[in-house]
Amino acid sequence: CPWGAPSTTSISCSLADVMSEQLAKELQLEEENAAFPEVVAAAEGPFITGENIDTSSDLMLAQMLQMEFDREYDAQLRREEKKINGDSKVSISFENYRKVHPYDSDSSEDEVDWQDTRHDPYRADKPTTTSRRGFIGKGKDITTKHDEVVCGRKNTARMENFAPEFQVGDGIGMDLKLSNQVFNALKQHAYSEERRSARLHEKKEHSTAEKAVDPKTRLLLYKMVNSGMLETITGCISTGKESVVFHAYGGKSATEGKVIPPECAIKVFKTTLNEFKNRDKYIKDDYRFKDRFSKLNPRKIIRMWAEKEMHNLTRMQNAGIPCPQVVILKKHVLVMSFIGQDQVPAPKLKDVTLSNEDMKKAYYQILNMMQQLYRECNLVHADLSEYNMLWHDGKVWLIDVSQSVEPTHPHGLEFLFRDCRNVSQFFQKGGVAEALNERELFNAVSGLNITADNEVDFQAEIEALEKMNEDHVQNHGKKLSTFSSDGDPPIYDE
Repeated sequence: CPWGAPSTTSISCSLADVMSEQLAKELQLEEENAAFPEVVAAAEGPFITGENIDTSSDLMLAQMLQMEFDREYDAQLRREEKKINGDSKVSISFENYRKVHPYDSDSSEDEVDWQDTRHDPYRADKPTTTSRRGFIGKGKDITTKHDEVVCGRKNTARMENFAPEFQVGDGIGMDLKLSNQVFNALKQHAYSEERRSARLHEKKEHSTAEKAVDPKTRLLLYKMVNSGMLETITGCISTGKESVVFHAYGGKSATEGKVIPPECAIKVFKTTLNEFKNRDKYIKDDYRFKDRFSKLNPRKIIRMWAEKEMHNLTRMQNAGIPCPQVVILKKHVLVMSFIGQDQVPAPKLKDVTLSNEDMKKAYYQILNMMQQLYRECNLVHADLSEYNMLWHDGKVWLIDVSQSVEPTHPHGLEFLFRDCRNVSQFFQKGGVAEALNERELFNAVSGLNITADNEVDFQAEIEALEKMNEDHVQNHGKKLSTFSSDGDPPIYDE
C-alpha cells in the first residue's frame, strides 16, 4: 500500500566504526574550540574545515556551500565600497551587511573598524527644534525659540561649523550653553583667524619674510652664484624692518675691470608693502625719482628704494666717506662690500665700548662726515644714529642710506636737525665734553646761521626756510637752494 508505513531496515555496523567516528568528531570540536571559542559556543553545529572531510552528508555539503557563498558576498561588498568611496575623505561602509566569519581572516582587508559613529561620544547632540508656531508646551511650561537654554545649546552645536584649525574642544558629558554674545564673538574671531592665516601663507609664498626670501629672490641669488660673481652665500647676518642682509664670499668678476671684494654683504629689500607705508615721504618728493614715483605700482617702488641706496652710496664713495662699496644691483637685491672680517660683521657704535680718546675721535669723524655728506655729496642721511654707524679698523663707517635725501627736499632740513639731535645726545651721554648741542651742530653742518633762543623757534625758522625753497621750486620749476649762508661752514678737527 502506498500509504502504508515503510519498512525499516537496520544497518549493521561494528562497534569499532562507531567509536572511531565519535572520537574524530570530539577531536574536531576540541580544535575548533581552541581556535574560535566564541564562535563555536554560539554556533549550533560544528563548522566544517579542513580538506580531508566526509562529503557524504547533505548537511555538510550545504554548510560548505553556505560558507563559500558568504565569502563571495563579503568580497563583493568590499569591491562596491572601493568603487563608491574611491579617494574621498568621507566614505560609506557596508559593515552591517557583511557576514564576517572568523575563519576568513587571510587578508588584511577583512579587518573591521569597530568604531561606530552612531554612538560616538564626541558627536554633538542635535539641538531640539521648535515647531512652526515658535513655541512648545502649554501654560507655565511653554518654551519659545528665544529661550536662553535652547539658544545656548544651539550655539554650542553650531561651533562645529567653524574652521578645522579653530579649536573648540569636545565638551563630552557637559551641557554647554553659549550665549549669543559669546557665540558671535567666537564666530568673528574664528573668521578673522582664518583670514589672517591665509594672508600669512600668501606672504610666505610671494614675499620676503624675516631671515627668508621668496622664490624670485632665491632665483636672483642662484644666478649670482652660478655666474661666478659670488662663490657661496653663508647665511643671514642682520635683519631689519626694510631689508635682510646676508653674508657671501666674492668670486670672479663677470665684467672686465671690476673687482669683487673677498667678502660681500647682500642686502635684500623686503617686498612686503606694510613696511613702506610711512617711508614714501623720503622718495616721492625727491626730484631724482619724482617723475617715476607716480607711474609705478607700490611693489616696484621697492626696487626704486634699492636704486636710491645705490646712488647715495656711490656719491659717498666718490667723496671719500667710509661706507660699503657697491658691487651690483639686481632689482631689489643690492650687493656691497662687507664691513667686517671672517663672517663677523663690524659692531654698531651702540654695541661697542670705546675709551674716551676713541669716543672723542669717533665724534670728530662723524662731524666731518656729516659736513662732507652735506657739502660734497649734497645729501642728508635722514636716519643717522648709533644704530647706523659701524666701528671698524679704528674709524666710523656709515651704512643704511636708502632714505637719504638732498637738502632741497621739502623735509630735508628737518631730517638734518633730527640727525644732529641723535648724534649730540649719544656723544654727550658717552662723555664727550666737546660735543655740540643739536642747534650748534646743525649750524656747523649746514652753514646756516640760525639764531634762536629755544628749540621751538629754531624749528620754526627751519620750516620757514623749507617753505621758501618749496615756493621757489613751484615758481621756477628748479631745485635750486635759496638757503642763505655766510660762506662755507667751519671745519671742526681735533
